Amino acid sequence: MPLSRILKSLGAALALLAVLAYLGYMIVYVVYAVNLFQWPFDYDQGEGFELYDAILYNQGEWPYQSNSTYPFYASNYPPLFHLLIVPLLPVFGPRLVAGRLVSFAATLITGGVIFVVVRRKVSGWLIPLVSGMAYLASNYVYQVGPLCRMHMTMVMFEALAIAFIAEFEHSRHGRRNLILGLLMLLCAGYTKQMAVFTVAAALSYVFLRDIKKAIVAGVALTVVAGAIFWLLNIATEGQWWINTIQANVNKFDYRQTIFLFKQWFQLHTIFILLAASYLVYELFWDRLSAYSLWFLFSLGAGALSGKWGAGFGYFTTAIAAACLTSGLALGRLRDWKLGIGSPAPQEQTNWGLGIGAVIIPLLYLVQAPRMLHTPTSGPVFGPLARALGVENALVYGTSDNLAENHCAVVQYHDAMGYTQLGHMLTADDYAAGEEILNYVRTSNGPILSEEAMFSLLAGEPVVTNPTQLLNLYNNNLLDTTEIVERISQQEFGLIIFRAQFYPHPVLEAVGQNYKPVEHICMNGFYYHILWPQRKLDNPSE
Repeated sequence: MPLSRILKSLGAALALLAVLAYLGYMIVYVVYAVNLFQWPFDYDQGEGFELYDAILYNQGEWPYQSNSTYPFYASNYPPLFHLLIVPLLPVFGPRLVAGRLVSFAATLITGGVIFVVVRRKVSGWLIPLVSGMAYLASNYVYQVGPLCRMHMTMVMFEALAIAFIAEFEHSRHGRRNLILGLLMLLCAGYTKQMAVFTVAAALSYVFLRDIKKAIVAGVALTVVAGAIFWLLNIATEGQWWINTIQANVNKFDYRQTIFLFKQWFQLHTIFILLAASYLVYELFWDRLSAYSLWFLFSLGAGALSGKWGAGFGYFTTAIAAACLTSGLALGRLRDWKLGIGSPAPQEQTNWGLGIGAVIIPLLYLVQAPRMLHTPTSGPVFGPLARALGVENALVYGTSDNLAENHCAVVQYHDAMGYTQLGHMLTADDYAAGEEILNYVRTSNGPILSEEAMFSLLAGEPVVTNPTQLLNLYNNNLLDTTEIVERISQQEFGLIIFRAQFYPHPVLEAVGQNYKPVEHICMNGFYYHILWPQRKLDNPSE
């Protein structure tokens, strides 16, 4: 048998293994998402506040309000993600599953966009299929993808924008594609402010191709986005500017950025190297594409991951861009091995086909274990974890390398090491949630909680958004007089802490007027239940 045929057979076997590996990651992702759809409480701190923003819109109210007066609540994000949740509220009610479904669907659409773009540029199915599934296989996307948070929806609009704008000069529908691309950029920006880097990438690409169209497109986008911004600021009496712009000027820790860049690279090494190589190739030997520029500019979002309140989620756009661009790079590599465009003899072409058939799936298989994440218990995942050698459950808090405040066994393995997200919920978590909810239902008066779902599930008003209060306080934009006074008068029937993200004056007032009565472990974290001092002094109240 000729060596080229042997290589082709080996390549086919490796390709099948590669598809199965990334399909396995996709199955793990879907199982995790379904598990979260059933969980009624906040899984990630802040999910309930995103849902509450949608509820406010559904009631015809703005979530951009003064934080200095009761109920001391405002959102610090643009409105589009929350507006997408609104149509689902009549179906699901005030439940997090509405927002989680939006985010989950957004991740699937993004993976689909990557698949379609690569499929149009690269023949065959292996490279497009794995490129799309690779996005869902990323540790970062897996962890935050099914959450009621807006980041995945922003990446979806960014991917759609780049897909349209990349075709603005190569299609008879060029003008339509450019307009649709600009619309997607507008949607991305009004989902989350981080989309500014993709806006810069897209307009830079148009500028390199057609300066006149770039100027017209940039001016049109600026005018429309600016008009919306102005109208929102007028409608909210200036609270839009305060809460979405001024409050987001947070402290920056360059060490966190460096750590996250290293982690991002270690987890996605092959995809990043391929994307970077494709960028260099286009820069010196071809024309820069929208996809390479997207990858380059997306690194700017990663550079901001050192802000307080930021994290690895800031790299999800870069992951989408890397998955897409790496697929194009492998397509180019395969064409080079095939000798396409050169008068190579058939024997050399067959040899190149055999080598390419082995190299490409082999690269995917080398990358796959770098992102390993899986539950480690259950009838399916238990044996799988043992086969992979990662069956040991993690007990956070017993090692200097792990989080000291984690209070429960977590049967989940992640190549990242310690993670707050990604594990499945247990029966103990549900029981703990109901125990906390019972405190809320029997409290006398409104509650102050770091997570909104306790209030929403008990039919109580949502009071404060602690991280937003802290953002405003750190930027000298918050008057704490009223909230401190209400706490001092013990007007709140219950206070629930998890991370104590409130401003210092608020925490100090709570410490002087409220006392802990129980610490409940839920979802791996202690929830601290505090009662007013007077209730402890007079239990009959």
